[in-house]
Amino acid sequence: MKIFKNQLFARLFFASCASQLGTTIGNMAFAFYLLDRFSKQPYLATLAELMYALPTLFVFFVVGVAADRMDRKKIAENSDWIRAGLTVLLLAAVWFQSLFFIFLILFVRSAVAKFFAPAEMSLLQGILDKEEYMQASGLNQAVMGMFMLFGMGLGALSYRYLGMEGAIVIDGVSFIISAILIRSCAIPMEVRLPNGKTRVKDLDLRNVLSDFRKGIVYVLNFKLLLAIIFGFFVFGLVNGGFAVLPIFTMKYKLAPDSYELYTSLFSILLGIGFITGSAISNKLIQKLQPYRVIIFGIFLMGAGTAVLGFIANIWLYLAFVLIVGIIIAPVNVALSGWMNELVDPKFMGRVTAWIDPFMMFAHSLALGIIAAVFPNWISVDTLYYAIGISMVGISFYYLAVLPRMVRAEQRASLQNEMPV
Repeated sequence: MKIFKNQLFARLFFASCASQLGTTIGNMAFAFYLLDRFSKQPYLATLAELMYALPTLFVFFVVGVAADRMDRKKIAENSDWIRAGLTVLLLAAVWFQSLFFIFLILFVRSAVAKFFAPAEMSLLQGILDKEEYMQASGLNQAVMGMFMLFGMGLGALSYRYLGMEGAIVIDGVSFIISAILIRSCAIPMEVRLPNGKTRVKDLDLRNVLSDFRKGIVYVLNFKLLLAIIFGFFVFGLVNGGFAVLPIFTMKYKLAPDSYELYTSLFSILLGIGFITGSAISNKLIQKLQPYRVIIFGIFLMGAGTAVLGFIANIWLYLAFVLIVGIIIAPVNVALSGWMNELVDPKFMGRVTAWIDPFMMFAHSLALGIIAAVFPNWISVDTLYYAIGISMVGISFYYLAVLPRMVRAEQRASLQNEMPV
């Protein structure tokens, strides 16, 4: 692909892949380890998931400011080196079976990981041309699909044949590879430090909160960007719902005696859908423009989700899951790539840092609602209808506001380009 001729992009892309691969294998293997060694305490696996998610609430207001004020390359690289060091400590904690230190290290390691994505995404924005943003976003979606497709299997195989210690070693080595690739990148200083050099001592709480507030004001005043970020909130709701709906569907409706097998098939087919959708995303977005892909994509996702509630045949259900996966990928690519085109590089870190907590809040909200109403108040089918109808409603909201906002943004751009 042409984009891989950009050596900086290629190295950052493979660094991100290495980091995600190790994390996926380590996390999945660790879940199997907890369920195997502490089978009478299944809540420990849930607690481990919380250790991956909760750090967002503690560092999200810092990571964006750091990515905009500090050296982005050093942030991404040092995030990998620190996680590699923490992985050594995790290996020791597992060796001594110290659950307290295991969960503490997982929490700290996850907090450090939150600094990686805003810094890396900001670097990518600076080294790519605008016409390459959508292609890069599509590649990231394809990688996500690959991890969905093979992540659980790789974690299971690593745990079975290498043991927990072997899986942790793979995890640590992946961070080292990622750090080395990032260090090898000769990235211009104006990309690494778009706001100029900032001393660490200047990043006290007052300055951090001040910068964080400026980021909020930037997003709130940029109505089109705010609408795009709302799209990530939509994906948070969808992810939250589909975190439990497949297993509920198989357990309580379609395959109660073989729900583990068919839940795995759900993940595999959704991953295949992601990869397929990612392959067509770039051309589709070029032909229709991002806002149309978002509007019609969310509408089709909503309609497809509602249809899943009506289906009583397991193979027809899985076929529709594949279709929904194909639809989701272009929408996600359009959201990510379009945001890269619109955001001022000086604010990219702070804007990107909002996505994770925004999605996590929506994810948690969806899970909380489902926990409160299922199965006493509503059935599995009703959950599909509710999510589907909500998404269709959101698509109509986008239909009402996005075309108008795009026209306003285009007029403003033309006025700025006109000679005074």
